[in-house]
Amino acid sequence: MNRATKKLETIIFFSRWIQAPLYLGLIVAQAVYVYLFLNELLHLLQHAFGSGQINETEIMLTVLGLIDVVMIANLLIMVIIGGYETFVTRLHLDDHPDQPEWLSHVNAGVLKIKLSTAIIGISSIHLLKTFINASNIDEHTIKWQVIIHITFLLSALAMVWVDRVMNQTTILLAQREH
Repeated sequence: MNRATKKLETIIFFSRWIQAPLYLGLIVAQAVYVYLFLNELLHLLQHAFGSGQINETEIMLTVLGLIDVVMIANLLIMVIIGGYETFVTRLHLDDHPDQPEWLSHVNAGVLKIKLSTAIIGISSIHLLKTFINASNIDEHTIKWQVIIHITFLLSALAMVWVDRVMNQTTILLAQREH
């Protein structure tokens, strides 16, 4: 291999570090979600214990909103940690007692399926909020939210199926080599 090719390959390999600021930006976005969560929680507490003018449906919608924020924060953690570990560099957390269990076997396929599952969970929360508040939402909006949710479900199932087929193909090819 000549020097120019080796230099080009080194530059291409180190270009993965260009993604590091993206993950730092997602950490900032997560901080914004923490602020949003605390702000919504404060409003809930003020309405529940201050004015006392909040009904069960409003409490449920606010709590579902809080759950939604937590699920989005979980999605951000999966993208930040899993993406960094998969596409930039290892985190070297092997001996850390708080290392997430899923991190030991993360790869692009596992990450896609975990992200799809998180997106379905977030979509489910939005859909539940819509159903609870259905009297204030037009049918057209409800119909499209259901269609979008079903699309997320079908996409996730397709990804799982493709991942399974690829894994079986890899296993078969490895068996043929031996």
